[in-house]
Amino acid sequence: MSAPVLALRGLTKAYRPGQPVLHGLNLDISEEGLVAIIGPSGTGKSTLIRCINRLVDPSSGEILLRGVDMAQLKGRALREARRHIAMVFQEYNLVERLSVIENVLCGRLGTLPLWRPLLRRFEPQDIEQAFDLLASVGLDPEFATRRADALSGGQRQRVGIARALMQAPDLILADEPTSSLDPRTAVEIMELLAGVAQSRRIPVVINIHNVELARRYACRIIGMSKGNIVFDGVPEALHESELSAIYGGEDWQS
Repeated sequence: MSAPVLALRGLTKAYRPGQPVLHGLNLDISEEGLVAIIGPSGTGKSTLIRCINRLVDPSSGEILLRGVDMAQLKGRALREARRHIAMVFQEYNLVERLSVIENVLCGRLGTLPLWRPLLRRFEPQDIEQAFDLLASVGLDPEFATRRADALSGGQRQRVGIARALMQAPDLILADEPTSSLDPRTAVEIMELLAGVAQSRRIPVVINIHNVELARRYACRIIGMSKGNIVFDGVPEALHESELSAIYGGEDWQS
């Protein structure tokens, strides 16, 4: 078997001494498929996502991205490693005053000299790729010149996914990417992320509250409770007893 794209070994995070939010997690993520992380609020799902890309520093443990321990990197080495992890955010994190195509091209910022994005001087092949990615996420070329702040929530999230793909990442992390969307648009975004994971062979790890969407689109579900992994398996194995262990009696039917 090939080595996992991402491997967590003993990952712990405590914001206060003696009060860990994550308790020594061990986890392997392979080369393809959408992995959904579910669990009640405050159980550490977002902290886990943010530790992986080092938006939050872990307290201990290893974060191995294709064998390189992200937890040990600093400065330039960390910035270079982060190029291989793309992020899709709950609130989109687009540059509102820029056009759609410029926001997609922002996915190349980590690999370009600083003067190019400042002067909006991108290579023709990058511009062509950005248009191709817009089409792949379901946005017509006419959207390219629109300002990001003129888009609907679903359109913004599609731009965010295109921007993530522009990075040519080894891994995509998505932190509650559907929670700000209406139910129909949430389904469309989940279909898109699942399609990206399968067709491009890029693993997508998504933190999500909606259990039914996770069951419908994920090939693997990880259930967390109080900072621990208490379920790790296929959606078909997620029964009422497992949900009770994850949510501890809280309402999960959302």
